[in-house]
Amino acid sequence: MKPSCKDWSERLEEALWAYRTAYKTPIGMSPLQLLYGKACHLPMKIRHKSYWTIKAYDANLESSLVNQKIQLQELEEIRLESYDNARIYKDKLKMIHDKQILRK
Repeated sequence: MKPSCKDWSERLEEALWAYRTAYKTPIGMSPLQLLYGKACHLPMKIRHKSYWTIKAYDANLESSLVNQKIQLQELEEIRLESYDNARIYKDKLKMIHDKQILRK
């Protein structure tokens, strides 16, 4: 940002992209990966891969529906794993905090 800090609204989109794609220790993945089930890629790669994905899904509709159901189940497993990672992380932080409390 510039020293005047008046252009923060112009930089907000880049800041949000950086936050959403950054690895978060409590959940063990990035928020984008938690939402979509895959690590993020640059926009050019996404456009290229999405074109081929659409083309492949249009080829065989029935197998694509089965594939989508499998992907939804995998996404649910990833989300449950992130909940477990967050719980483990919070438990560790609580244990560290509790050790530093002085008993009077």
